[in-house]
Amino acid sequence: MSSKRSRENQPESEQDSKLIIGWREMISIPEWGITELRAKMDTGARSSAIDVANSEILPEGRVRFEVVLDRKKRGRKRIIETSISRRTAIRSSTGEIRNRLMVLVQVKIGPIVKTVEFSLVCRENMLCRALLGRRALEGDFLIDATRKYSLNS
Repeated sequence: MSSKRSRENQPESEQDSKLIIGWREMISIPEWGITELRAKMDTGARSSAIDVANSEILPEGRVRFEVVLDRKKRGRKRIIETSISRRTAIRSSTGEIRNRLMVLVQVKIGPIVKTVEFSLVCRENMLCRALLGRRALEGDFLIDATRKYSLNS
């Protein structure tokens, strides 16, 4: 039997303490100087991903990459250098397994700041530059699938 309780069985105070957000929101990553980044809240995904280009593994467990800031203007980028938190195999929504680098960074979602582990991946064909999975959302948010951009980051 699972130790997690369903939403219906949670005390109202526990439900009320969670922030209701839409399926798509603007997030910020202050440490990287990113004030607005379009993100999809994806409860079907366990991990989170961010759209990057030109990644380069550096000595001493570090990586340099460009965060793509705009879907239509892919030239709008921010160069980031940070530590690699781990390397892992990720299964995509199509079932394909890819090895990815993971990095940790503080993300601001509305009034809440959380440490999120992102996989570095090209999301060129996706509408949102970032995807926040269950690990990033758990404990703090309830997703309302009828809403989008309901927060002020």
